[in-house]
Amino acid sequence: MLDILAAATPAAAPPVWISWLPIVGMIAIFWFLLIRPQMRQQKAHREKVAGLKKGDQVVTAGGLVGKVVKVDEHYVDLELGQGVRVKAVKATIGDVIPPGGTAAAND
Repeated sequence: MLDILAAATPAAAPPVWISWLPIVGMIAIFWFLLIRPQMRQQKAHREKVAGLKKGDQVVTAGGLVGKVVKVDEHYVDLELGQGVRVKAVKATIGDVIPPGGTAAAND
């Protein structure tokens, strides 16, 4: 008789936090695999742009390769060729080419 009563009573529901555990796990995975590395890349890019100085060779986000002639707070004057100067927004600098780095494709 006790077996019938035990089978008829509903099982206790698991705690609510157990249902949230997979969602918290997915957020942690996204944080460590996607968000955190992207934040590191952004920080490194900001440091490169902040450290620009006259004479550095840079590549813009548009793919132009030039030498830094003048650095302002928000802009950079680049010399793309002999007598060809452009003004670029500092944030559009994609990368700084190290000295002795790879030469431009058209050199």
